[in-house]
Amino acid sequence: MKAVVWTKYGSPDGLEYREIAKPTPKDNEVLIKVHASTVTAGDSEMRGFRFPLWLAIPIRLYMGPIKPRDIVLGQELAGEVEAVGKDVTQFKPGDRVFGTTGMRLGSHAEYNCLPAQTDDSVLAIMPSNMTYEEAAAVPTGGLEALHFLRKAKIQPGEKVLIVGAGGSIGTFAIQLAKDFGAEVTAVDSTAKLDMLRSIGADHVIDYTREDFTQNGQTYDVIFDVMGKGSYARSLKSLNPHGRLAYGNPQFSHMIRKLWESGGDGKQVIIGTPNQRNEDLLYLKDLIETGKLKSIIDRRYPLEQTAEAHRYVETGQKQGHVVITVAGGE
Repeated sequence: MKAVVWTKYGSPDGLEYREIAKPTPKDNEVLIKVHASTVTAGDSEMRGFRFPLWLAIPIRLYMGPIKPRDIVLGQELAGEVEAVGKDVTQFKPGDRVFGTTGMRLGSHAEYNCLPAQTDDSVLAIMPSNMTYEEAAAVPTGGLEALHFLRKAKIQPGEKVLIVGAGGSIGTFAIQLAKDFGAEVTAVDSTAKLDMLRSIGADHVIDYTREDFTQNGQTYDVIFDVMGKGSYARSLKSLNPHGRLAYGNPQFSHMIRKLWESGGDGKQVIIGTPNQRNEDLLYLKDLIETGKLKSIIDRRYPLEQTAEAHRYVETGQKQGHVVITVAGGE
């Protein structure tokens, strides 16, 4: 089968389109013919090995100390079940599925094997009203947004600010926060503001022209997707009993959370999202009732995955960058 293999740390030049062996499902696994995948900021960070030191050492040992062990990247997919292991009862050949691969990765290939049920990856029947490309863009960003917004315990009528709202996680976070009944302010760059309004943002802030921590506004919840905002100023922008959630916390954020309280009952939310099948099914229900949709910026064929990585690295993508694997739709 064709796949894009990660051969060295660093630039997208280390991604090679080549022939590799087609996997065979184990007793508890599903063999998926991949129709679509994505390139996320997380894929780009992993390929370039841009991790804080406390994460870099264990990840390097896992991936390969000198170079990656011919790993196929890709964290999410949508496709068709081709075969199932003898212990699998949840799926059958012909099922249209979508999900995340966890640390197995591997979705930038024509086929992938995933466990039918696991604590690492998640897999479910696709929403009936989505294409493969639209469904592939849901699991990672949708599940992360759902995790942090649930942790923030948003109440109807609360004011929610989402920093970095124009990417894979942020576009779902806007829609989910609106479904929870919040008044949503989205922060991102100039080119993304119209798109943010189109998916439900009540207010938008262009961070290239305005610092939300300096405009005098306060919020009940601030969700900083990329974790690049000021810790102290973000806390000051919270109402009493407000919640500050970091989707990608810096080490300094974690240290400060241990010894510094925001006061007034303010809470800082940091942690790794748990991926659960029931949460993916929850997102599926929202999609099928018209409350949630994928925003796709660009599509690339599998052989141009390196170009997709280059585009993601520009920081200009709006929503998702999709890899079409088994042909366009």
